This record gives sequence, C-alpha cells and structure tokens, in this order.
Amino acid sequence: MIISCAYHDERYRLTNMLASYGIKDPVLSAFDNTPREAFVDKRYLAYAYEDRALPTLLGQTISQPSLVALTLQELSLKPTDVILEIGTGSGFQTALLSQLVKKVYSVELLPQLAKIAEIRLKRLRNIELITGDGSLGWLTGSPYDAIIVTAAFTQVPDPLSAQLRTGGKLIMPIGKAEWQELMLYQKLNDGLVALRKISDVHFVPLLGKYAYMAR
Repeated sequence: MIISCAYHDERYRLTNMLASYGIKDPVLSAFDNTPREAFVDKRYLAYAYEDRALPTLLGQTISQPSLVALTLQELSLKPTDVILEIGTGSGFQTALLSQLVKKVYSVELLPQLAKIAEIRLKRLRNIELITGDGSLGWLTGSPYDAIIVTAAFTQVPDPLSAQLRTGGKLIMPIGKAEWQELMLYQKLNDGLVALRKISDVHFVPLLGKYAYMAR
C-alpha cells in the first residue's frame, strides 16, 4: 500500500481519535498505514478522515472508521488467521485486514465494485478477491478463523456458519433492512452462539441465495 503524505495530518488525527475510543495496536497501526482517501469517491475526499460513513458507487457505502476499527478489534485477529470478508465494497476494510492476518478472502457480488477494488488492492499479495454471491461464502478457503459480513440479514446464512472453524468468530449486522444490531458470534461444538451486540447499525441489505433478495 502506497502512503500519500497529502493527508498525513488528517490520518494522524483519526488514529488519535480511535485511540481515545480504546482502539489499540495492531488495529490502530493498520489504520495509520492505510490511506482512506484512496478508497473514497473523489466527490467526498474532503471528508475522507471524518468519522462518518460515505457513499460509494451503486448505492453502497464505506463504513465510518470507528465502527470498522471496533469490528476488527472485537475479533482479536492473529497474524496466522485466514479470514473471509463478505462485501468487499470500496476495499478499505479489506486493506486493513491484509495487515492483520495471513490471508483474506473477500467476496463482492457487484462486478463493478469488485473491479475497482481489485485495482486498489493489487499490490497486497495476501488478498484473494472473488466476484459472486457472498451469502454462499467461499468454500475453497474454509474453514475460516473469522468471518466479517458487511451487509444485513435477519440471520447468519447457513453456509457462513458451516465454513467457520470451531472456536472462530463471526461479525454480522442482524435485523430488518432498515436498522440492525451488529452481532458478534462464536462457533462452538454445538453451533453458532451469539456473544454480544457491538452496536446499533445501518448496513445495506445482503443480496443472494441466503438473503433478503435472491440474485
């Protein structure tokens, strides 16, 4: 990842803010080393380091930094982990994950977004991008140490639970299409168990076979 000097002060202020929220290394360092401006639509570059979600293409959004940071910290990721991300989107979270784990598989349903993310992430060698139905997961890389879902549904799709290793964690927004709860789960011997709610959130709906809308 090439770091631009143009937004150095803004990035410094953002990481300081995240630290004040209790975000620690290695997540904090990943934010410090990832240029969010490279993943933001040109129309919103002035807001790249504000703690807010921003619109991207095709009705999608890039999530607010504090929520992304909290999500990653809740998973307690290790350098040896293999991760599945459902919803590549802008690629910002994918870039952060690449600094925290051994391998990232990221699935994006929309070909236009997947193509843009591929260009942005091409220098990061531990990422494999897949264009397809994220509600089906990606069996090839399983079992995963953690799964992050960046789109909402009323429940965790069965394929995602099946592809998570025993002891692994999964984070996903659960609820109605309008508003959800970002939930942290862990897979135990008897199945997926909800550990806690992280935050009230508003994510775009999950699309696909196991989702609000089949594609």
